Amino acid sequence: MGALVKMSEAIQLVVVTGMSGAGKTVAMQSFEDLGYFCVDNMPPALINKFWELVKESGKINKVALVIDLRSRAFYDEIFTMLQELDDGNDNLRPQIIFLDASDEELVARYKETRRAHPLAMEGRILEGIHRERELLAELRSKAKLVIDTSKISPRQLREELFRNFESDQQTTFHVNVMSFGFKYGVPIDADIVMDVRFLPNPYYIKDLRNKTGNDQAVYDYVMNSEKTEEFYQQFIKMLRFVMPGYEKEGKTSVTIAIGCTGGQHRSVALANRIGHALQTDYPVNITHRDMNKRKETVNRS
Repeated sequence: MGALVKMSEAIQLVVVTGMSGAGKTVAMQSFEDLGYFCVDNMPPALINKFWELVKESGKINKVALVIDLRSRAFYDEIFTMLQELDDGNDNLRPQIIFLDASDEELVARYKETRRAHPLAMEGRILEGIHRERELLAELRSKAKLVIDTSKISPRQLREELFRNFESDQQTTFHVNVMSFGFKYGVPIDADIVMDVRFLPNPYYIKDLRNKTGNDQAVYDYVMNSEKTEEFYQQFIKMLRFVMPGYEKEGKTSVTIAIGCTGGQHRSVALANRIGHALQTDYPVNITHRDMNKRKETVNRS
């Protein structure tokens, strides 16, 4: 794999291209997870105008353009576009990433997906691949980074891109901790669901019934139980054990859902404590999906 030249400019531009079937979709998803504004299949003739809009917005500092094969003329436009960007922006040097794979592997991937190669003549995949290689030869030679995906998995391709483009200051893996009420349904996007309905319920304490787990009195009531403390210590230990595994597998986020009956008291208190504990190791977002639903229902009635 080629050496990558790191960029220090205010706005980063990456052009992702390469052989059809070599992994551009995985690359685009990876750049999205890295915080890049991604555009798929933008015509080269529109890129200069798009770049002007990006600069004027002042809100986008990382852009990834994924460009697929169209024709020889299409790639001639790419070269012209890249040269114009170089000439017109002193602080910009667009980086080209070229994704490649062996003929045998590309044929196997096309047969597996049953897709037609864009340049295949009369359905012959290998002829289309050879023609595509000829058209892309010059563009490949100009790439800052060439990745051969023949023998690597989508996850390994993702890891390679992360190694090259993830900022030292940037942590892409993060944790979402949410509370919810089982009476309103289990969150469909949760990776880990924990039922805490076995813990002491503040609902049955008159002075606490209309409060939430965000209130200190409710929080203290839940946490002062020996059963709660034992559960918390075991659960946080388990979470700290599994989080590195999720991160190693290439996940960019994990959602931990803590549920009680109505999502107002116990789950809120536990979600807050667990979220704050994990903040020492990861960026954490804490949300309470159903915390105020009981109040809303009472007010409507």
